[in-house]
Amino acid sequence: MRCVVQRVQQASVTVDGTIVGEIARGLMVLAAVEKGDTEKERAWMAEKLANLRLFPDAEGKMNLSVIDLGDAGGVLMVPNFTVAGDCRKGRRPGFDGAMRPPEAEHEFGALCDAVGARGVRVARGVFGADMKVALVNDGPVTVIVEAPRGASR
Repeated sequence: MRCVVQRVQQASVTVDGTIVGEIARGLMVLAAVEKGDTEKERAWMAEKLANLRLFPDAEGKMNLSVIDLGDAGGVLMVPNFTVAGDCRKGRRPGFDGAMRPPEAEHEFGALCDAVGARGVRVARGVFGADMKVALVNDGPVTVIVEAPRGASR
């Protein structure tokens, strides 16, 4: 499981001209589920996303998580199989490592639910849709998070 995580002042995802998910301050996550991902990787990633300290404290240090923001924070989860792309060979990314639908759709939904179960407000994009994502990156702060295989805490 691999995610591109951006700290944002606001973010939204639109499908067919309609906003289907939006947040104010928080994290915008492009999430790819990969072949072989299990509940262990999902739990590891949900815990990491909810507790990743990317927000500044009173001293300006990145010591706060989206959980620490309380009702002022949220996570916009966007399914994005291209994040699983392998660009090490050739000029075209290979997507053989990405989990195939409908299994990937189920796993993405379970990841969103797992993040929400940690007390975080979650908005989400639509699996398989042509989505338009808008965001105001804060910082900018962008990190890549990859769950280790057979993840444990």
